[in-house]
Amino acid sequence: MEDLMRFRGYDIDHPRGGGRSKIADDAGVHRAAVTRLLQRQSMPDLTTMRGLARALGVPVRDVLIRSGKLTEDDLPLPATYPPPAPAGTGTPRVTLEEAAELLGVPDERRALFLQVAAPFLPSEEGAGRRRQAAGAD
Repeated sequence: MEDLMRFRGYDIDHPRGGGRSKIADDAGVHRAAVTRLLQRQSMPDLTTMRGLARALGVPVRDVLIRSGKLTEDDLPLPATYPPPAPAGTGTPRVTLEEAAELLGVPDERRALFLQVAAPFLPSEEGAGRRRQAAGAD
């Protein structure tokens, strides 16, 4: 965190440099919260993390990782999904089979997943899926 603050131009190393007060003001948090973070006395709360992320121009995820309290494994990047279908096509973004794959549903539970999820699809699509899932039992 300190390196990122310095990189963004905050003079956090000198008590009279004003950097700690400036980052606290920019983040909308109390100066003591910044001091406690820099002295590794406490983990800031989520509101402080959000403010620091905003002031430093980085995602909250990066603030949590740079603070040393969490790792990239603790906060993996979200999976990418296919883009939504064009409006008015009536086609779901992903099929139930694709959803099961993306979610890691085991093969032996796939039919159950399809049967339970089918009613949540739009009526025409869901009816076909319900019939298909019922035949898989």
